[in-house]
Amino acid sequence: MLKKILLVEDDEAIAQTLIFSLEREGWQVQWFNLGLPALEHLNTHDIDFIILDVGLPDTNGFDLCRLIRQQHQTPLLFLTARNDEIERIIGLEIGADDYCAKPFSPRELVSRIRVIWRRVESTGSVISSQNTGVWHHQPQKMQISYHGQLLNLTRYEYRMLAVLLKHPEQVFSRTQLMQAAWEHPDHSLERTIDTHIKSLRQKLNTIHEKEVIVTHRGVGYSLLV
Repeated sequence: MLKKILLVEDDEAIAQTLIFSLEREGWQVQWFNLGLPALEHLNTHDIDFIILDVGLPDTNGFDLCRLIRQQHQTPLLFLTARNDEIERIIGLEIGADDYCAKPFSPRELVSRIRVIWRRVESTGSVISSQNTGVWHHQPQKMQISYHGQLLNLTRYEYRMLAVLLKHPEQVFSRTQLMQAAWEHPDHSLERTIDTHIKSLRQKLNTIHEKEVIVTHRGVGYSLLV
């Protein structure tokens, strides 16, 4: 099927260059120069990938990303005019899959999109034998249910849980979980794993009080199934 990309970029020259490069790959591009109309489009159309500029006239790209992640887990890449480490980390922590600093090569951006899609597809295929009465996974929708209730997971929570489910009772270090869940783990902090694990535990405990994510002090985490 034709891949559909949502491009949110207020600079027309950059947008037209990207549209040319992306359509040359056989992808369909919908371009918006404002963030809020793009969000409305996303809410009513099937989109396979989002390219989002951080600096937009009507809203901040980080704020828009937060709104997107409340309802959608669509892969997302930030475009930023600043090659600032803190800004990159913020973008990744709030749910972006990758970033590109301007100026950038369209070929590099296309390559990054392909890498993200491969990771999403490989993560979505990790669970086949865990569709039991307790766990049910729908990889195409990136959804996991626990005791019959659909979990409202962030992209990183989903990826970590998928990895833990694939290897029940195996202990994963924070570094291993970061490598599995983050596009650029070198730009994240290990304590980020602890924060996401805490949030994931709270969501699981709301459904069933049994503790299924086990902490191995000084080592990492495992999952009881």
